[in-house]
Parts: sequence; structure tokens; C-alpha cells
Amino acid sequence: MGKMNKTVKRILQAICFLAVVCFLAGCYPGAKEKVPVPLKKLKPDRYPMFTDDMEFENLAESMEQSLTYFRRVPTDRIYTYGKETYTAAHMIASMETFKAFLETKPSAHDLNEFIRSYFFVYAAAGNSDGEVLFTGYFEPTYEGSLEGNREGSLEPGDAYPYPLYSRPNDLVEIDLSLFSDKYKGHRRLTAMVNPETKRVVPYDSRQKINAEKDFHTRSEPVAWLKNRVDRFFLEIQGSGRIDLGNGEVLRVHYAGSNGKAYRSIGRYLIDKNEILKENMSMQAIRTWLEMHPDRMDEVLHFNESFVFFRTETGGPYGSIGVEVTPLRSIATDRRLFPKGGLCFVQTRLPDTININPLKEWQDVSFFVLNQDTGGAINGPARADLFCGNGHYAKFTAGHMNQYGRLFFLVMRPEKT
Repeated sequence: MGKMNKTVKRILQAICFLAVVCFLAGCYPGAKEKVPVPLKKLKPDRYPMFTDDMEFENLAESMEQSLTYFRRVPTDRIYTYGKETYTAAHMIASMETFKAFLETKPSAHDLNEFIRSYFFVYAAAGNSDGEVLFTGYFEPTYEGSLEGNREGSLEPGDAYPYPLYSRPNDLVEIDLSLFSDKYKGHRRLTAMVNPETKRVVPYDSRQKINAEKDFHTRSEPVAWLKNRVDRFFLEIQGSGRIDLGNGEVLRVHYAGSNGKAYRSIGRYLIDKNEILKENMSMQAIRTWLEMHPDRMDEVLHFNESFVFFRTETGGPYGSIGVEVTPLRSIATDRRLFPKGGLCFVQTRLPDTININPLKEWQDVSFFVLNQDTGGAINGPARADLFCGNGHYAKFTAGHMNQYGRLFFLVMRPEKT
């Protein structure tokens, strides 16, 4: 009976915690969350001029990745485009039709006639001007070691003191929709059970994780890095390669986070007048941190979000579980835009040959697939372009901050 009372008490405590969180988050019963209309259907005479400045390179491969995703979900799963919905079966037919047409190597005129005749086009709402801010991410390579994992040891080597943590064994995700239909569509809560009070509490912040010397007992490191800033930027990118120095490369991928909201340290440094807005880039942040080691805790801990990793062959993988393709995959807010969807982008990219200075960025148009998401990619006016790996990818991802237009394409139902 005593054990039963304790169990009931813990459940009641957890429910009270959930109720408080929901109240603070605005998801309590009766709250009306203002949800933006992310996509607006266009009339054919308002369609953009469709061209692909990359000459469709790697597009078919990226489309096949989205097809892999659609083929493994239920055929009746619904995807929302503005006021219309389409099933996964229709998404497959739409993607296969477009992919087959590309194999005919169409002219620009034929491409546009085909899209006008066979496809609906939806424009992303964007900001007040209808524009979307495009940033970039890439797959970095950093120096690291497996020394901390050898022969059961959890101690880092002297040259590689910074652990890259795996998903903690005490991290839990709470799906509120299991408690009530009112919470459908809301993000899951990331939490832990306090070992002393046995209460469900929010997971530890970045500062608490860094301060806990025995955190490795909750989260075994998958590798150790030489540089603390490397680890932070690896979290921002969500995946990367660890050069083990012996010819081996370890690929690591996003395995979860502590559930804290992402906060930009770039914005923090701008607000503190440490870096001018026009000079902001990942490279500028790294240089500033290296020059101010005494303020590293202050700046890095401003972003309470902490990312955990797993090792995996292949990749990097997007949020829909397929490999992302350089300059053909984007990340958007998964609550607003259809996963795996075919998209068309108008923005600016640096010249592939002369990537410096920044003024050499050029207007470009090309097709991409919506295959990823990210903690900093929120709202209808944000998209993140996967840039690949290497020098061009690093430069582009580090400096990209370009406005443009984003469109989603889906085949007309009568054409199936």
C-alpha cells in the first residue's frame, strides 16, 4: 500500500509539472495559439520563372531520398499545403512524375510549361515582405580521439579533454498528446526525473552539464575533441566528422538535445557590441572566442541548448531519416512545412571559384528538398541550406545570411 501511495504521488507530481509547463507555454486548455499560414497557393500566372542554375546536378539523387522517406510511412499520411492536403501516396506520385520528366533533359521553356500544367505551386509566407531568410549549415571535420572510450576508460586524454556526449540514459521525452487531444501538434517536453525528489523536472542546461564532473555516468562520450569551440559548433551543425589522426574518420550525428530553446550567441555578441552585425559569421564568432577565453563561459552558456550525438555510417542524415544532399536539401520549421517536399529556391550564393570577397555572391535559382529541421529554424520566414563539406561549404555556411523566396510544388490531383 505504501509503494502504491508513493507511485500515485509521483504520477500526480508529474501531472502537476506538466500542467504548469503547459500553462507557461500557452498550451493550457482554452489558449489560442496564433499559428501563421505558412503556404499560399499561387495562380499559374503568378508562378516564378523556374530555372536550375546548378543544371539539376544531384537533384534526382536528393529526390530519391525523399521518395525513400515517403515509401516507408503509411500511404494515407497527410501533408498540408496551404488549405489543401495530400497523402503520402500522392507525394510519391508527384515526386516520381517530376523526376521522370527531368530525365527528358527539358529546356527551360518546357520545364515551365510542364510545371504550369501539372503542378500546384505554393509560396512560403515569409516575413512581411514575403521573403525568407536563408542561412547555411555544413558537415565540419574536427580533430578528436576515442581515447576516453578505450578499455572501459571514461577519462579523456590530455590532448582531447572535451567529451562529445551521447544521449543521456535519464533523458525522457513527454508527448502531451497522449494525455489529451488538446495538446496535439505541440512539441514534446524534454525532461528527467530528479533522483532525490523523484519529481519530473526540465533537463539540465548547458551550464549545469558542463559543471557536472560525472556527467559521463549519465551520458557516455562517443568521442573526445581537442577544442571546446569545435564541440560547440559541431552542436550547431548537428553532424560532422571526427578526424582520429590515424587515417580513420568517425561520423557523428544528432541524437537529441536537452530540450532548451536555442539562443544565438552571434546575436548575443551583436547586442553586446562585440561584433558588428555586418561582420557576423561563424568565423568571426570563433575568432572572438579564441581572443576572449576568459568570457567563453559567459557567451557559450547564453545558449542553454545542448546537443547529444551518436555514431553512424553514412550521412549526414536529416530529420526525416534520409541522407541530405549538398545544395539540394534544406531545413525548415517542421511544424509548418511538409516534410520531404519538393521546393524551389531563389536566393544568393557565393561564386564557386572566387568565394571572396563577400560582394561576389550571385543571384541563383534551384530546386531543393525539404529534408531537415533545426532548433534555430523557426517560423515561415526561415530556411537553412545544407552546403556539404569542404572549404566552399564551410565558407558558405559560415557567412550565408541571404533573403530570398521559397516555393513548394506538388502535382495536381487530376494528373495522377
